[in-house]
Amino acid sequence: MEMVIVGSIGFDDIDTPEASGSDLLGGAATHAGIASGFHLPLTPRKPPRIGLVSAVGTDFPEEAQEILEDTGLNLAGVVRRDGRTFRWAGRYEGSMEEVQTISTEVNVLEDFRPEVPPSWRTPGILFCANTHPRTQVSVLDQCPGAAVTALDTFMLWIDTEFELLSEALRKVDMAILNEEEVCSLAGEEVLHRAVEAIRSGAALYGGQEAGPGPRSMVIKRGGSGSVAYLPCGTITLPAFPTDDLVDPTGAGDSFAGALLANIIGRKGALNQTETMRNALVHATVTASFTIEGLGASALYGLERGRYHARADKYRRMVGL
Repeated sequence: MEMVIVGSIGFDDIDTPEASGSDLLGGAATHAGIASGFHLPLTPRKPPRIGLVSAVGTDFPEEAQEILEDTGLNLAGVVRRDGRTFRWAGRYEGSMEEVQTISTEVNVLEDFRPEVPPSWRTPGILFCANTHPRTQVSVLDQCPGAAVTALDTFMLWIDTEFELLSEALRKVDMAILNEEEVCSLAGEEVLHRAVEAIRSGAALYGGQEAGPGPRSMVIKRGGSGSVAYLPCGTITLPAFPTDDLVDPTGAGDSFAGALLANIIGRKGALNQTETMRNALVHATVTASFTIEGLGASALYGLERGRYHARADKYRRMVGL
């Protein structure tokens, strides 16, 4: 398997100033998977290149499964368990920079212990999307042969599972986090200082004596774009300007999925400035489409001509 993504598959109820919807196909693995599937499309007579590892409940409909499979995702690592699928409800207001979580129902993911299929344990990319750090550590330990490993997290795990999260961060090549998470994790208000404290291991549980953190960090800054701290240097890119902001849910996950899909098969990618800049361009453009529809709806069915026109426009805009 070229890419393995571990994380939540679920349903979202979302309310924004522009639109609202319920029972929307969502979850971190869903958004990352659909985005990466766009960049690693199915090839006739060849198996899917991306595998998902997660759990869903008995209420997970065939229509939702077909959407994921049609995107080019292998669901052999997705377990159907008795109970209800993961559910999340949130509300955005104003500029939609922050979300108010109304409810989170972990359901079948509460005691889920993922098992990566044996034939998937040496992927080109292993991405631990936002999920419990215990799950991330377990999956990373199951896939010691992964060429590149990456993870995402969010504030809950920083606040409640700092020791386990620190362990996970020390096991990966790349962390893809937002600015608030990085500064909170390091206890530092200045971003570049926070990043260096995490990379050195000083800000993690046990300090530098316990070992360094990830050698690469990509910081998502919402409407301000992104900045990547990499072995090959620092790359900063703006967001793509769009007036069609409908729902920011999953934008960070789709950003990560697109970024990682675009370094598949490139040995030493984290040390190659042009490779990483190109991947960040695609991540930025992909995220710009995600926010133009409720949930993941703007990504599945996205026309390639429309995508490439925007990618070309963005390259001209940033002088690439």
